[in-house]
Amino acid sequence: MLGSFGDSLKQEFKGYNASKLTQDLMAGLTVAAVALPLALAFGVSSGADAAAGLITAIIAGLVMSGLSGGYYQISGPTGAMAAILMSLVATYGLNGVYIATLIAGILLLLSGLLRLGKLTAFIPAPVITGFTSGIAVIIALGQIDNFFGTHSQGTSAISKLFSYAYLGFSPNLTAVLLGAFVVLFMVFFPKKWSAVIPASLLSIILTTAVSLFLELDVAVVGEIPKTLIPESRLTLSALNIKTLGELVTPAFSIAILGMIESLLCGASAGRMTGVRLNSNQELIAQGVGNILLPFFGGIPATAAIARTSVAVKSGAQTRLVGVFHAVGLLISMFLLAPVMSQIPLAALAGVLMVTAWRMNEWESIHYIFSHKFKGAMLEFVATMAATIVFDLTIAILIGVVIGLVFLVTRLSFIEINYEDVDMSRMNVTDPVLCERYSNAKVVYITGPMIFANTQAISDIAEKVKGADTVLFSMRGVSNIDISCAQVLRELIESLRNQGVDVALCGLPTHTMKMMQRTDLKEIIGEENFYWSVERVLLTNRAKGKMAA
Repeated sequence: MLGSFGDSLKQEFKGYNASKLTQDLMAGLTVAAVALPLALAFGVSSGADAAAGLITAIIAGLVMSGLSGGYYQISGPTGAMAAILMSLVATYGLNGVYIATLIAGILLLLSGLLRLGKLTAFIPAPVITGFTSGIAVIIALGQIDNFFGTHSQGTSAISKLFSYAYLGFSPNLTAVLLGAFVVLFMVFFPKKWSAVIPASLLSIILTTAVSLFLELDVAVVGEIPKTLIPESRLTLSALNIKTLGELVTPAFSIAILGMIESLLCGASAGRMTGVRLNSNQELIAQGVGNILLPFFGGIPATAAIARTSVAVKSGAQTRLVGVFHAVGLLISMFLLAPVMSQIPLAALAGVLMVTAWRMNEWESIHYIFSHKFKGAMLEFVATMAATIVFDLTIAILIGVVIGLVFLVTRLSFIEINYEDVDMSRMNVTDPVLCERYSNAKVVYITGPMIFANTQAISDIAEKVKGADTVLFSMRGVSNIDISCAQVLRELIESLRNQGVDVALCGLPTHTMKMMQRTDLKEIIGEENFYWSVERVLLTNRAKGKMAA
């Protein structure tokens, strides 16, 4: 794996020159401008603080970009990750987040080393769309306090929402106006200007300036330390068996989300650049990064689609873009910390409200519901609801199970048709041959012969009653499992005991291999397997004898 990674680096930096370096530098600074407000906002929304979000973006940029499976991947804190950290912080505190992040990093690293990068391909698209929408709802609900300047209690977004019933809901008009300004500014900001300066960054600059100038009484980000090693971070002394055991489940959720987000981001960027993501190497990068982050006081990081797409569109040439973006954020931390500490939380809440709305895969949602794909609709709604009410792991499990049920239902459909043998269709006039097959039936089977279809196979006996020859045309049988193999064996034995001649025709290679693993081939006789029904009819002439 190290060898292939080294080869990819050589290819990536082949012909690298000052011009490409300049492109990477400018693209990195552009991504930093986009990432700065998001890092601060996601740090706050996770239940940690803005400094944690900023440190996460810096370390992720330096480490994950350097080890990434695709030069275009930009990692950092994300809205989806922040959403599942809210309840974790409320239950276990920041130390619990650090430990869960460490465990998740180890899981991601092992996934990469074990080459499990293709696992996300087994999650149905409506399930991914559903949990993305569920996370968007959680993000929006989690920002109500900051946006309206109110106070709530609870360990989850839902419990916090219900707490307003007994705590009361008294919005701070100033906070609401600042948050609403950011939302409207981002929505109506011309897209062509975003290439020069991100709307989120400009809106935060404006609201912060107004807040400072007018000395508004609103909650702000607070102190941002000028260090990558803050007081609040993971130490080895905090690790113990009891805590590790309690945090395995949330760590698994973090790892699953990190895997899904990173690989989906890589797949999207890979289509944009024409350079395919090395999924296993990407998981290794995500694993190493998340193992290191807690020791710097960071929260879980993953590849971010928004920042990655900005990097690609800005002309990224190599993975140095991610490194330059991290350096840009680091310089901002040292130079702008006093200003960033005065950013109104309502402004960051406005950024996250818009981000939550844009997170939804509206095109996919519209496609699913406009075409009335009932299975996909159920997967989407169930996964979204489970994400909001329970957690990511349960949501994906529910969505995948529903998807599997629909998949088995669709794939288990089998079609069985019956037809009398008509020798005239092959222009055969031999009276002996015509007489031989005057009472023969062809059973055409199309579809998988699996456990769900055993009754349909058993019913064949009743349909061919009275025939002295039964020819099974099985060219359309893509698969046969042990359940159907046993039922077919009993059916053939029963027909042969009644004196009925039986032949199996046109079996695909995979189905034939299954036949060879059972004793069905010995029971029916190898001479009674044919390439086609026509071959049977043209090569057998003696009544009661079927020889190839």
